[in-house]
Amino acid sequence: MAPFRLHVFVCNQQKPDGVPCCAARGSAPVLEALRREVGAQGLEDQVLVTECGSMGLCEHGPNLVVYPEGTWYSGVSPADVPEIVRSHFEEGRPVARLVRSDEAGLRAEIAANRERMIAARRAREAAGVLPDDLNDRIRGFQESRAILTALELDLFTAVAEGATAAEVAAKLGAAPRSTEMLLNALASLRLLVKREGVFHNSPAAARYFAAGSRDNARPALLHTAHLWQRWSTLTDCVRAGSAVAREEPSARSEDWTEAFIAAMHRNASERAPLVARAVGAENAGRMLDVGGGSGAYSIAFARTYPALRADILDLAGVAPIARRHIREAGLEDRVTVRIGDLRSDQLGEGYHLVFLSAICHMLSPAGNLDLFLRCHQALAPGGRIVVQDFILEADKTAPRFAALFALNMLVGTHGGSSYSEPEYAGWLSEAGFQDVRHARLPGITGLMLGSRP
Repeated sequence: MAPFRLHVFVCNQQKPDGVPCCAARGSAPVLEALRREVGAQGLEDQVLVTECGSMGLCEHGPNLVVYPEGTWYSGVSPADVPEIVRSHFEEGRPVARLVRSDEAGLRAEIAANRERMIAARRAREAAGVLPDDLNDRIRGFQESRAILTALELDLFTAVAEGATAAEVAAKLGAAPRSTEMLLNALASLRLLVKREGVFHNSPAAARYFAAGSRDNARPALLHTAHLWQRWSTLTDCVRAGSAVAREEPSARSEDWTEAFIAAMHRNASERAPLVARAVGAENAGRMLDVGGGSGAYSIAFARTYPALRADILDLAGVAPIARRHIREAGLEDRVTVRIGDLRSDQLGEGYHLVFLSAICHMLSPAGNLDLFLRCHQALAPGGRIVVQDFILEADKTAPRFAALFALNMLVGTHGGSSYSEPEYAGWLSEAGFQDVRHARLPGITGLMLGSRP
């Protein structure tokens, strides 16, 4: 079976610093250029490009091999890619200056690299050296902190179309020495490119981190920066059993609220249409979006179901943000905002659908049961409750994101956590809901659904 005429494997293995590898020699840009050029020439249905691990030619990378004929290339640069695609993929003529044609020499080099790798692995095992993947996890905060600091400073906007360290420091009001150190670190992470002392944003940094870009994620990512201080208290939180540096919602700054809601809005905007379709609200006239934040889900439901009217319940500091998004969506006549506290207020009555997204993980088990009881009262007979959240398996060790997110709630709330499907089912049943079920969706969240008899 040959669903593709050609299958191209590109080594993109990252090895420890100082160890020769294709990634250190620029395989990622080659891989990106190949995929882009194959698409540009309309060859996606004929040529499959696949990222792979080491081919054993580490000193001569980036390396790639083209099957079915088994043509090996070494030392490929992005500038070589158009020629390879045109000459080899389209015309059937491999680019001779890049082809490894000495089969015996190729085999010998691969075997020698394999022996060195095995010997190094045995030596590390004998010495009890920490495995690279485990060490990378432990030190992963360093890369994260460098990027978060750059976002807090709005460094990528300062770099703009290109700037020296001194120019960036002047724009940021920062010290030139430390600014250059940060810029160099970001260049090592391939978020910046340094050419003759001038720094330039990578395509990803320009798209996602710089002001003026349509896809600028910086406002939302500042919420992650705000989490840094809380996560630094994790050890004390584990000892204490709860957050040790927690702020009440009413005490949070306007900047914190803006960043938090921006992060939630960015996450929700992509997922909301999928959730709205999965829930199915064709027969629902009134919906209550409890703690609806930016209004992304209410907006998606209203767009999906033209007969639906939605009320968003959230705090006074959030309401103006929600109203802004509703106004931009042109749905002020069908989506409204009501100020209230989901932890204690009555929720209303006569709703056909009550929706809670990313709410329950903020509350304790007792808080969730109390909320579900009030949701039950707010629903008309036959109405439904829909909970979207990170839902753990019964033993609470998977999915990984949900298990780690439980720690995020530990450091940031009094009693919040990630909860399992059996826990949600128990609370919903105790609150009077029937036909309780777990609807699994693509992605990191799922749905728990129930109906009021």
